[in-house]
Amino acid sequence: MKRSLVYLVGAGPGDPRLITVKGLECIKKADVIIYDYLVNIDLLKAARPDAEFIYVGKQGGAHTLEQDEINQLLVKKALEDKIVTRLKGGDPYVFGRGGEEALVLHENRVPFEVVPGITAAIATPNYAGIPVTHRDFTSTFGLITGHEDPTKDESSIDWAKISTGIGTLAFYMGIKNLPYITGQLMKHGRSKDTPVAVIRWGTTPQQKTVVGTLDTIVQKAKDIRPPAITIVGEVVKLREQLNWFETKPLFGKTIVVTRSREQASEFADQLYEHGAQVIEFPTIEITKPDAVQPLDEAINSIQSYDWLVFTSINGADAFFQRLFELGKDIRDLKGIKVCAIGPATEGGIEKYHIKVDCRPPKFVAESVVEELKKITGIKGEKFLLPRADIARSFLPEELQKLGGEVTDLVAYKTIMAQPRNINLVDKIKNGEIHIITFTSSSTVRNFAQIVGEKNIAALNGHVQFASIGPITTQTAEDVGLRVTIRADEYTIPGLVSAILKSVTSATIQNSYKSL
Repeated sequence: MKRSLVYLVGAGPGDPRLITVKGLECIKKADVIIYDYLVNIDLLKAARPDAEFIYVGKQGGAHTLEQDEINQLLVKKALEDKIVTRLKGGDPYVFGRGGEEALVLHENRVPFEVVPGITAAIATPNYAGIPVTHRDFTSTFGLITGHEDPTKDESSIDWAKISTGIGTLAFYMGIKNLPYITGQLMKHGRSKDTPVAVIRWGTTPQQKTVVGTLDTIVQKAKDIRPPAITIVGEVVKLREQLNWFETKPLFGKTIVVTRSREQASEFADQLYEHGAQVIEFPTIEITKPDAVQPLDEAINSIQSYDWLVFTSINGADAFFQRLFELGKDIRDLKGIKVCAIGPATEGGIEKYHIKVDCRPPKFVAESVVEELKKITGIKGEKFLLPRADIARSFLPEELQKLGGEVTDLVAYKTIMAQPRNINLVDKIKNGEIHIITFTSSSTVRNFAQIVGEKNIAALNGHVQFASIGPITTQTAEDVGLRVTIRADEYTIPGLVSAILKSVTSATIQNSYKSL
């Protein structure tokens, strides 16, 4: 059965969470994804592992492929009996040349569907605190290109009509031509005092907004580079009251997350929600142990144990995955008590419909021992500890000292990841990165190895290091990193709270200094 189909999908204005539900579905089902410069690459994480990615971005005068070549590429891939998702910034049919691509597909009898996206002219001013319409200011709104087809003999824009006939004007791709645009508007009757906002990288943590008037904006926005959108109209005045996005506590901060790729998203999402720009720089990777036989033997004799002790969600996932692979289920755990360090680990266990019996108040091994002493006395009890290959020896040794019988097993391995090359050290020294986070000792050790011993000392003072707990902090200090942000609660939400507290405190101090 022939399955050729092209989806022309609007990826939205920049924030990856602003894509439509259907747009995301098209990414997930695609055999081939052909995407533009303005598409947030985080959206590609939703694609199938075997999907083919083809970048066809146009940035300024540099084109990866000319438009005719992109059109033919769409046809070619579709005729290979593939589902093709064409990802375009904003909306495909709003200055996105989606109409041209659709016509070529139609001419070649290639089936296609169009999935609308949120266009920048609406979303970007929204994130800058500017409603494009408002009853007290204007009921008309116009979308205009600031960069017309250079092959046309004359402009198709009627400057006389739009200058005074439309309340709010949104100019796409107009930075280079901003002097011409403002000049034409004033020449054709628009007041030189009309408010103007130029917004770069709208809806993303890199967003920058410059406000002026038709008479002053060219000078004020002289350092702004594409991509940017220009909003002209009295509604720009409302930004002073409605600027909700750029006032988020972590806006303007770039934070590095060193967790494993599989676990980074939850942490990154929380930071992003507070306005931070997040760089995922995984320093660890979770893999299966070299030998599963010891774990298999423990699972096959699981009823001989009194306690299952999980020190991380990774250990819990590895244990239950192997339990199910061996043809067993949670009924085989009847009568066995469960201990979990931290709410994240407890939540990971409860997703398997297992209740936790022991919750240490502090999320370190020392607290586990103290809590178990209160509950069971430890002596004569048999404990199974499915953990990482590099886990601390304190817990099994202390349980044994107190008379417990302990089986300490490697349920998973933590190895050093190979993060993408982003010139992290240079970015830190240039002040482009503000905070680097560590959620375990292994993230610290691997980070130090990746950046190199010679660079460690130089990083202190250029960037803040944030640690999830005392063991991680000690490891950081052992390798020469000065930790300035410490979580009071040794969890991801606790670390986020510590970062917020640190940044807010610094902001208040800077405010006092400026008085």
